Amino acid sequence: MNLEQARFNMIEQQIRPWDVLNPVVLDLLKQVKREEFVPAAYRTLAFVDMEIPIGHGETMLSPKLEARILQELAVTQSDTILEVGTGSGYLTALLATLGKFVHSVDIVAEFKAQAHIKLLAHGIGNVSLEVGDAAQGWSRHGKYDVIVITGSTPILPESFINDLNPGGRLFAITGDAPAMTAQLVHCVAPGAHRTITLFETVVKPLQHAMQPERFVF
Repeated sequence: MNLEQARFNMIEQQIRPWDVLNPVVLDLLKQVKREEFVPAAYRTLAFVDMEIPIGHGETMLSPKLEARILQELAVTQSDTILEVGTGSGYLTALLATLGKFVHSVDIVAEFKAQAHIKLLAHGIGNVSLEVGDAAQGWSRHGKYDVIVITGSTPILPESFINDLNPGGRLFAITGDAPAMTAQLVHCVAPGAHRTITLFETVVKPLQHAMQPERFVF
């Protein structure tokens, strides 16, 4: 398998057609090797437009969704980032390469351990990996410039919005299947926020995600 050709095809046939045209993001996808974060059994599928299983019933986000998240968040070198759902550690690596520091939390201890090894192998040290349930917030590090929630949540907890610094951005996928929407929340000033609906998609919910009140008949 020609990995570089497969990577090129992924960018040109999946990611660019999904309106990801930011050269910083496209260069980053060439730089950080996705195949090295994919479980060995699925390495040949690293560049396929699919969610790759990583164990514990969880999957990696598709390449085009990862790229679109990065483009929408416009991460800068001064940004402190919260990532809810470490998973494979690939998006963690992308965020850390762009930003100042990443606090990444996952409820599965094995994901933390595996991501630590992979990030270390890539020389990425500006990351703190933690095990915990951050589905309804993770305020222990103060406020953040960027928050990424990698699983869906039927309702976006206010705690996440309240943890944004002025100028901060939050990416979340809200709603229930089959009608989920990706949203970008901007903190325009202390206590003032603007929400933009980006696109429709469906991803697996976070464990213990906040649920709306549901009628029982």
